[in-house]
Parts: sequence; C-alpha cells; structure tokens
Amino acid sequence: MTTQRSTTAHSLPVTVVGLGPMGLALAESFLNAGHPLTVWNRTPGAADSLVARGARRAATVADAVSANPVTIVCLKDYPTLYEVFDATGDALAGRALVNLNSGTPTEARAAADWAAARGAEYLDGAIMVPPPIVGQPGSVILYSGPPDVFDRHRAALATMGDPRHLGSDPALAVLHNTALLEMMYATMNGFLHATALVGTAGVSAVDFADLALGWFMPTVTDSVLAQQAPELDKGNYPGDVGTMEMNLNALEHITRTSVEQGVHSDQPRLMRQIAERAVAEGYGGNNYLAVFEIFKQATRVP
Repeated sequence: MTTQRSTTAHSLPVTVVGLGPMGLALAESFLNAGHPLTVWNRTPGAADSLVARGARRAATVADAVSANPVTIVCLKDYPTLYEVFDATGDALAGRALVNLNSGTPTEARAAADWAAARGAEYLDGAIMVPPPIVGQPGSVILYSGPPDVFDRHRAALATMGDPRHLGSDPALAVLHNTALLEMMYATMNGFLHATALVGTAGVSAVDFADLALGWFMPTVTDSVLAQQAPELDKGNYPGDVGTMEMNLNALEHITRTSVEQGVHSDQPRLMRQIAERAVAEGYGGNNYLAVFEIFKQATRVP
C-alpha cells in the first residue's frame, strides 16, 4: 500500500519554468523523485543536464504550460513573470500556476488577479532554503492562496520540500518570507557588530560564537521572545523586571562603547533612537518589548 501511494504521487507530471540555480534545483528534485518533467528557460541550454536525465524541453513557454496540470515558476520577479507568460495566450486556462519568485505583498495580490483573469489557479510561494537543500529533509517552502488548489497539488509540492500553507491571501507567503529574512539580517548584523566589538580586545570570532550563539542567543529566543509572544498579541508590556528607560541606558552604553572602541556605531545609534521614540510616546515604564508598538507604525519622515 505504501509503495502504491508513492508511485501515484511521483507519477504526477510537472512543468518548471525558469532554470537559474534555484529553478534548476527545483527541477532536479522532481526528476530525483520520478516525476515526468517538462522544462522551459529563455536560454535553452540551461536545460541540457535535465534533458539528459529524461526531462522534456518545451519549445515555447505556452507549450511548457500546456504539457502538464501544474507549472512551477522560478523567475527573477513579478515583472519577469508577466514578460514571460504574457505570450502564452490561453494556455494557462484551467491549469495551476505556482509562483516562487520574490517581491512584495502588493505584487503577489496583483499576480493572483492577473492569473485569475487568464483562467489559471494561482499559488504564491517563498523558498526558505538555498538551492543545495531543496528537496532534502528540513527544506521548507511557504505557500499562500486558495486552500483547495494547495491541497490538490500538495503531493507534487512536497517533492521540493515541506510545504507550509499560510492562508488564502496570496500575499502571505511573500510577507512571511520578507519578515523572516529581515529577522535573519538583523540577527546576523547583531552578531557581526558584537563580534567586531569584542574583537577590539583580541577576542576571536570562534571564541565569541561559543558564548554568544551557544548560550546567550538561545536564552534570548527561548526564554524571552518565545515566551513573550502571547504578550505581544495582547499589547501587554509590564515593566516590573525592567523598563524601557533602563534599556535605553544600556543602548546608550553600547553606542558609547562602539565609539570608544572604534567600531561602526550607526546600528546601536538606530536602536537607541527607536527606544527614545518609545519613551517619548509614553512607554518608558514598560519593558523593552513595547518597541513593538513603534515598529507597527510608519517611519517618521524628518
């Protein structure tokens, strides 16, 4: 029985459009799993290795879309999506389009409307891993759009990685992707700046990483952020064990130390400015998580 389920899922024919490094990895995951595969790329030679393994190279993007019930798109951005697919005529009608490029929530919703006008079912998605991990355990791809469309093609989507459906709003995948990438860059910048700071005293990155990443950051994420997430939803920021004013003092020390040690000080200055705004708006007696209320507001233009 298990073998039959696997064979059925892996017999689903799929089209992949766009064969850059990520698109190539997506296509290879389908071949590795035994899916009949049709591919198209503006530079046909990009498909050579796939064709050698049994993929069919479509002559046109309309031919590629018409070949199978679902098309996975991995192009640069939404304008490129329109540029490539506007020449497909009515080939999209009655078929599913799964768009895995990058952009903004507004662009994702516009793409869903564009697809609907052409009679296509549409899912927007975001790949959360680099190309070498696609199709491997731990690979996650986010999706948003009609749940029935996601459910119908889930078996094929699971070939590329763990498919996580976030909701019917087509903008949710790209919004989550943007939020997670922002968190990644902020975390990396925090670690890199802190490593530069202790490096002025001759501390190696390896030694600091053991303390910062092996103990300190897990404590912050597990004991502070994860536990306090429900309080963010409630807007509850009690200052009984530490106030914004106290944290502002710490941010001032970080800024001054950065200047004294001769390292870049813009990042701590910005954090201090955000905390100062929170104090100015009446959150001085709340804990530091009250900056959440500042982040929910638009940036003030001087």
